[in-house]
Amino acid sequence: MIRTLLAAAGLAVLWLLAPWAAAQEARPPAFNLVVRAPEPLQELLERNLELRRYREVSDLDDAEIARLITLAEKDARELLATHGYFAPQVRIAREAGTPPTLVVAVEPGERTRVAAVDITFEGDIAASTDPEAVVQRDAVRGGWDLPVGDAFTQTGWDRAKAEATKELLARRYPAARISYSLADVDAASASARLGLRLHSGALFRLGELRVSGLERYDPVLVPRLARLPRGMVYDQEKIVQAQLRLAGSGYFDSAFIYVDPASDPEAAEVQVTVREAPLQKVVLGLGFTTDGGPRASVEHTHNRLPVIGWRAKTKLQAERKNPYAQSEWIAIPNEEGWRWAVLARGEKLDDDRLVTHSQRLRAGRFQNGDHIDRNWYLQYDRSSVQNPRNVALTPLDTGDGSALSGNFIWSGRYFDDAQMPTRGFGIGFELGGGITLGSDKQPFQRTVLRGIAFRPLERGRIQLRGEVGAVLARDSARVPATQLFRTGGDTTVRGYGYLDIGVPLPGDFVGPGRYLAVGSAEWQRPIRVRGQPSQFEHTLFVDAGSVADKIGELNARVGVGTGVRWRSPVGPVEAAIAYGVQAKRFRVHFTAGFTF
Repeated sequence: MIRTLLAAAGLAVLWLLAPWAAAQEARPPAFNLVVRAPEPLQELLERNLELRRYREVSDLDDAEIARLITLAEKDARELLATHGYFAPQVRIAREAGTPPTLVVAVEPGERTRVAAVDITFEGDIAASTDPEAVVQRDAVRGGWDLPVGDAFTQTGWDRAKAEATKELLARRYPAARISYSLADVDAASASARLGLRLHSGALFRLGELRVSGLERYDPVLVPRLARLPRGMVYDQEKIVQAQLRLAGSGYFDSAFIYVDPASDPEAAEVQVTVREAPLQKVVLGLGFTTDGGPRASVEHTHNRLPVIGWRAKTKLQAERKNPYAQSEWIAIPNEEGWRWAVLARGEKLDDDRLVTHSQRLRAGRFQNGDHIDRNWYLQYDRSSVQNPRNVALTPLDTGDGSALSGNFIWSGRYFDDAQMPTRGFGIGFELGGGITLGSDKQPFQRTVLRGIAFRPLERGRIQLRGEVGAVLARDSARVPATQLFRTGGDTTVRGYGYLDIGVPLPGDFVGPGRYLAVGSAEWQRPIRVRGQPSQFEHTLFVDAGSVADKIGELNARVGVGTGVRWRSPVGPVEAAIAYGVQAKRFRVHFTAGFTF
């Protein structure tokens, strides 16, 4: 009942107000406004003139309109000055009519341009002879965003000052500030002389890390993962990288690092706030690849095993061609960033011809740096190869054997972006040596070199990729398949199936080989929408690869194709179609992410 009465009352109020609202809508503006000026100044004035707000005031008399015209001329000159026009001709005329029309006519005149720039410094950076300080001073002056000859605007002036200050704030001087700035504009000559003085403050060095939010994990984890040693010169980029390492370590869901610019510059306190990840987690996965088809996986992580305190990560993957089970145990890093690790893996590889069952045991140490990764380890490999068609093949043909080896892997990454690089390069190599096991023990040596480079073009970029490998041993050495080479598939030579490129064997089989050569050239070009680059790219590529038991038998298998790549928030996702020149067929390939 009460709701009914309230609804009725509301309708009555609306009915009573309806004539008043209609009258308000029908009431004409106090005046019409017309702006005559070159673009984009016309749009600037139409949007921002204060005069525009008074059009809806219906009771303006002639005296008030005259006063508004006087104020509007000053307002227009101030707006034009923000875009570098300091001597415009502004005329505002009133034309008769009902309502009257106010016409704002503008001739902007010559645009003011920067005639001189003077940038000076105060504080530590002014007198410092440290090469880093010299580089910073040169970077501020060389990267000045409003150089001589550019049109002077208030927005450009503010942006240039902010960027110059940011250059100091980012490294060495988090307390930097502008102590003096002046834009001296001569309207008669349409020129501006700019002066800026930056006070760097003191040079900051990092002090003790103060960590909050840590309960279940070892307290040494944060400083060892962050890698921000006491006495290090302040560097904002390194602090951001430390945050990313902490958040991506698996031990923490989030991390925030703050250095107070008001603290002691000789030992600035570093405040680290973390939110710990659960001690254990299980991840279930479903996916599909053009190499292996549908797949399902389950992965369990224990971040702190009882007694030893290591992390254990165990994964089971079900897939038609390459199912596997793997468990890796990793220690927390020491003060130099080195970590012990042990791994056990068993897998099955079915290439529709041969079925290879492999087991691997590995133990060693690794170190992951900002740009360089190193890994030393001992490894046991065993491969057992089944021949369902009973074709006459020997263990040397199929890679049936076992071996013990010592290995070293080195990788260097120098990209502009770790997830979606557009310039830079990466290089790496693997060196290994060992002995085959069984009745006939033979020594062998294994080397792999690989690299990738991105070269920017006027439209897009070129990606060049290459890999070569060699296993040196006597012809009679039964080196296991896991130490030999095969290639082909989504991430190697497109246009061919997964590991379809190897040593040709009787019965249309493909076996692993002792020499590998792979190369690729790819043009990556942004797809434009309404003239602007989108998050999608078009690719054209040529891939080539070969595997053989002798260098002279390396014969390239070539794939050519095109694709579309989406620059997603988690990395590139690409769909491509490629034609295998030797295979004489088309294949569709899907890939996600970037790794090197």
